[in-house]
Amino acid sequence: MGDLNAFLSQNAIKVENRKYVASERFIGEDGKAIEWELKAIDSDRDRQLRKDSTIRVPVLNKKGKATGQYTSETDFNTYTLKLCVETVVFPDLHDAELQNSYGVMGAEELLTTMLTPGEYTDLSSEVGEVNGFDRTFEDKVEEAKN
Repeated sequence: MGDLNAFLSQNAIKVENRKYVASERFIGEDGKAIEWELKAIDSDRDRQLRKDSTIRVPVLNKKGKATGQYTSETDFNTYTLKLCVETVVFPDLHDAELQNSYGVMGAEELLTTMLTPGEYTDLSSEVGEVNGFDRTFEDKVEEAKN
């Protein structure tokens, strides 16, 4: 049996924030692209984001008619957007001045307005990595060996 102490909160290795250039279009005074800061969220917050991204969908019969029953589905586009907003620490997407400069209200609308579709797709991929969604079982085994 393994050492249970390794699982104690104070012994767990904390997930570090990650710097990431989301776009080459945002240039600092030094002429270089400004790095965004990303942080992992915890499972409780992730559960809440998934819940907030759940929609009711009518159940259809074989003829395509509504049966009066509903099922729940996660809208993954909404979930991904909420996860990105929650993970981005810098720039502060909730900053009113930044939102006003783009003529939008809300962090989600700001993020999709600030970035091109390709930049947003790259960011969402990076956000997935930061939150541990990219690691395969083989990756975890290899990491455990080291």
